[in-house]
Amino acid sequence: MSSPPCGADNRGSILHVTFDTAMTIDQSSMFEQIEELLNAPTLGVDPPARARIEDTLTDGYARALALEAERLRVERRLGELAREVNGRDPAGSAGELATLSERLASTDTELARLRAVLGVLRDRVRAERAVASR
Repeated sequence: MSSPPCGADNRGSILHVTFDTAMTIDQSSMFEQIEELLNAPTLGVDPPARARIEDTLTDGYARALALEAERLRVERRLGELAREVNGRDPAGSAGELATLSERLASTDTELARLRAVLGVLRDRVRAERAVASR
C-alpha cells in the first residue's frame, strides 16, 4: 500500500474503519459481560467474584474514555471541515459532514448507554460492599 502524497488527507483511511469496527465488536462484548454480571446472583450459589466485577468496571470506564476521545476527534474534524468549507462550495464536503455527524450521534448514544449500565454495575458493587462491611 503506497503512502498518500504529501499533504493529502487520509482521515477516511481504513484505520478509522478498522478502529470503528473493532470498537463496535468490543462494545458489544462489553455490554454482554456487564449484562451477565448484572444477571448473576449476588449471594448463594456461584456469585461472580468482586475482582471480576471491578475488572469489568475498569474495562468499561476505559472504553468510555476511548469513546469520549473518539467524540472529541469527530468534533475537532467537524470544526476543521466547517472552517475549510467557509467561503467555498460546501457540496464537496457534504458526504464527510454527514458521515461525521452520524458518527458523532452514534458515539454519543453508545457512550450514554455504556455510562448507564456501568452506573448500575457500580451501584451493585457499592451495595455489596456495604452489606459485606456490616
